[in-house]
Amino acid sequence: MLDELKLIEAVAPDILAVLQERFKILQNIYWMQPIGRRNLAESMEMTERILRSETDQLKKLQLIEVSKSGMTLTEKGEAAYNGLGEMMDQLFGMHRLEKRLADHFGIARCVISTGDSDRQRKIIEEFGDYLNEALDFLLPEGNNIIAAMGGTTMAIVAERLTNLESEKRHNLFVPARGGIGEAVNLQANSVSSVMAMRANGDYRALYVPEQLSPATYRSLLQEPSILEVLNLISHANCVIHSIGRALHMAARRKMSEEEILMLKQKNAVAESFGYFFNENGEVIYKVPKIGIELNELQDVPVILAVAGGKSKAKAIKAYMKNAPKQTWLITDEAAANEILKGATL
Repeated sequence: MLDELKLIEAVAPDILAVLQERFKILQNIYWMQPIGRRNLAESMEMTERILRSETDQLKKLQLIEVSKSGMTLTEKGEAAYNGLGEMMDQLFGMHRLEKRLADHFGIARCVISTGDSDRQRKIIEEFGDYLNEALDFLLPEGNNIIAAMGGTTMAIVAERLTNLESEKRHNLFVPARGGIGEAVNLQANSVSSVMAMRANGDYRALYVPEQLSPATYRSLLQEPSILEVLNLISHANCVIHSIGRALHMAARRKMSEEEILMLKQKNAVAESFGYFFNENGEVIYKVPKIGIELNELQDVPVILAVAGGKSKAKAIKAYMKNAPKQTWLITDEAAANEILKGATL
């Protein structure tokens, strides 16, 4: 089908230009429905006059319906959007962007969703769908131990997993680190338990605080129940994590004013696994914690990083300087374009 479309593009490029424009309108309505014409025009950076002409056509084709609350996709419109998605990504170069970003970071693969997850929450849900597909593809037969980090993005993508069990494959989900102290639904314990439930796997908890004094840290390492889970984490063959903006994560973790000032002075831009990084990817601070360590990732066969949005581009770029080559990055077009801005081809 794509070969035929490329032939059409060569003969009548205006047809595919219309197709692309209308697909983007359907996509943005799907992300934000119900949405009014003015808000949609602002989001897509189009004039209302042009958008009105296109949405009138989509309404005549029974792909959208308009009510007082705004525009929504009809059942026919949603089917058209879902059916066109993969083809449009391939046709208009998303795969080329994915390869370019993967090569830029020197990692195994990038999977990129169209749009900007800063502006459209549904894109983060799409990250979850991509994560689910990646896990189904990458997890081997036998017994797998999957260590998951916490965070806002992780809490959303966890809800999108589906059955990953089979007669030959069993999955045990564990938190990649302790995390009691922040919002319950964002803790690694909660995220890994939701993943296990959605994927029909098993789950083990690690009930320890996020930040620890050295004395408490040493004492907890003597607890048999904690040692048992830490042993499972150390044998994880899959790690799933996100990447955060440094100062945002410091505030969320209720770090002290002195620590936050230090992070500012050292130009921290990224955080992952309790490590804070500057723009050069150098570790400038580490939060004392129980769980997986950055240097242990090199030996983990499957690593999936999930983070997007233009606002996170600098953080993603900084952390990825430390990412093992087997990493898959699931991100969005806005972050990818911002990261690659000015990069040599």
